[in-house]
Amino acid sequence: MAEQIFKRIAVKVGSNVLTRPDGTLDTDRMADIVAQTAGLRASGVEVILISSGAVASGRNEIQPSKKLDAVSSRQLYSAVGQVKLINHYFELFRKHRLLCGQILTMKENFASRTHYLNQKNCMETMLENGVIPIVNENDTVSVTELMFTDNDELSGLVAAMMNMDALIILSNVDGIYDGDPALPTSHIIPEISATSDVLAFIRPGRSSFGRGGMVTKYTIARKVADEGIPVIIANGMRKAVLTDLVAGKPTPHTRFLPSPKPASNIKKWIAHSEDFAKGEIHIDRGAEQALYGSRATSILFVGITRIAGRFRKDDIVRIINAEGKAIGVGRAGYDYEKALPLIGKRKNRPAIHYDYLYLDG
Repeated sequence: MAEQIFKRIAVKVGSNVLTRPDGTLDTDRMADIVAQTAGLRASGVEVILISSGAVASGRNEIQPSKKLDAVSSRQLYSAVGQVKLINHYFELFRKHRLLCGQILTMKENFASRTHYLNQKNCMETMLENGVIPIVNENDTVSVTELMFTDNDELSGLVAAMMNMDALIILSNVDGIYDGDPALPTSHIIPEISATSDVLAFIRPGRSSFGRGGMVTKYTIARKVADEGIPVIIANGMRKAVLTDLVAGKPTPHTRFLPSPKPASNIKKWIAHSEDFAKGEIHIDRGAEQALYGSRATSILFVGITRIAGRFRKDDIVRIINAEGKAIGVGRAGYDYEKALPLIGKRKNRPAIHYDYLYLDG
């Protein structure tokens, strides 16, 4: 594989990397990751950390006075654990004469384009001033239906938002295997392209202290790579794994090859906004074929068969094909009241312009 040097990377550190088997924070592991990050920063590489570990950290510090439901216990543990986690990061970075800053966010902060750009500006300002952003979900106020799948999903959003040269997901395994990682007959899959079909090799299941698993990592990695950003899954327990990966040195990992046609910034935002769709645009087979043709094509009213939902102009809507399958998302060019009378008609502005349309696959 040709050497590739990254100048701006997002690094997701999983709970199983940062915690010991008993659930306590592995401060030695944290110190090693911080030292690698400091070394990269000194060599001119900008790094954003997306760090898990708050809930696992808090769980070890407090015993609830009564049995709590899943959301309440998560809120309690994260409220206590996030303070402990960020304090460790602050002290570790200070030893390298670096400052870190905390960014707690929620899924709905990515739904509004204004909030999205506000977060982007905040992180850009931190990087410009030599501050290492440390991003985590604000579990203290998130509720189940509005939570990220896990920090893998959050890291994908951050990587796309910040136009990273790469997203590196640090797990407790070396990458994606072609079988059970525990078996000696299994091997790491070094590269995955858009046409690779390796999902059958991945075992379902969640990590010990996190909410995600390798299936989630694979799904997020494919989506981010499709947007033009290479994604690497590697073992965060290995010494110097970050510095070796950035320098192009051989170290076990799985790399998702990026699409040769990167998505625009607005399309990256739209791609990750499906959960916030306010309605649906149903199209016929001819319109779908045009969308996947060789020419850039907008969604025109002549190819629309039905409109569902009370969306407003600039809201995110799902694109549904003739078989009822969601094939993408886009930003509506009309309020739903103005769009309804135009169904099937010609010679109108597009219902969704190509520049604001993201198609799956």
